[in-house]
Amino acid sequence: MKEEKKIRITWYGTACFGLEYGKDRILFDPFLELAGGSYAADLKELMAYDTIFVTHCHFDHLYTAEQLLEEGDGEISVFCTRQCCDTLERFLEDQSNVVQIDVGRSYNIGSISIDVLKGRHIEFQRRHILDTMTPARMIRYAGNLPFLFWANRIFQEAGESVAFLIRAGTKKVLLLGSLAMEEKEQYPEGVDVLILPYQGNNDLPARAGEVLGRLRPKSVLLSHFDNAFPPMSRNVDLRPLGRMMRRDYPGIRIVKPAAGKTMEL
Repeated sequence: MKEEKKIRITWYGTACFGLEYGKDRILFDPFLELAGGSYAADLKELMAYDTIFVTHCHFDHLYTAEQLLEEGDGEISVFCTRQCCDTLERFLEDQSNVVQIDVGRSYNIGSISIDVLKGRHIEFQRRHILDTMTPARMIRYAGNLPFLFWANRIFQEAGESVAFLIRAGTKKVLLLGSLAMEEKEQYPEGVDVLILPYQGNNDLPARAGEVLGRLRPKSVLLSHFDNAFPPMSRNVDLRPLGRMMRRDYPGIRIVKPAAGKTMEL
C-alpha cells in the first residue's frame, strides 16, 4: 500500500505559515517582523514559495506580500480579497500576478485545495491597546512608530477577513485570519489542525474557548502570539490558554510552534 504524503507546516512568525504537500508549496499571510520582534525571518526563506494566500488586509498579513511580488520577478502569485487587491494596486505597476478570491469559492494549487470561508476579525479593546503601547514601550521601540502609523492608515481590513479550509490528501487544515468567526458561516468541525491566531484583546482564553467549542478540532496550532511589531504587539502569556484547554478541552492537542521549524501532519 502506497504511503500517504505528509503535510509539512512551517511557522515563520506572526500569522505567517508555509504549507507543503509533495511538490506543492503555499505561503499564508507573510510578514517580516519589525526591529525588536521575536523572530527575524529572512525574505529569502519566504521567497521559496511561489503561491501566497492572504486572509485580510492588515499590514501584518499583507505588507510583505508586496515585497515578495516585487522580488519574485513574475514568479510569485498572490491570492487575496478585493480590499487587498485594491491596496496592492497602490504599490504595484503590474498586478497580473494578483488574483482576487471570493468567499464560497475553491482554488486548486496543484494537489492542494483551498476553500474560502467568510471570516471575522477580533474586536480590539481600548484597554488592550493601552496595556500594550505603554510609554516605556513607545520609547523603547520609537524607531518602529513612523512605519506603524503609516501602515495602519494604508492597510485597512474593511470587514473582508476570510478563513481558509485547506485540503491535502485525507487531511484538513482550517486557518483563521483572526481569533473570531462569522456567525452565519458553516465552518467545518473536527478538522485535523486548526491554525489559531492568539492576539488582539485582553480576553483571549474566552475568545479561544468560543472558537474551540464551535469547531472541536483534533489539534490546535497557535499563531500570532509573538511580539512581531512592537510597540503595537507583545508576547502573549499562553498559560491561561493552557489552563482553559486542560479544563474544558482536554482531548484537543495544542501546539506552540517554534519559528522556522517544520512540523509534519
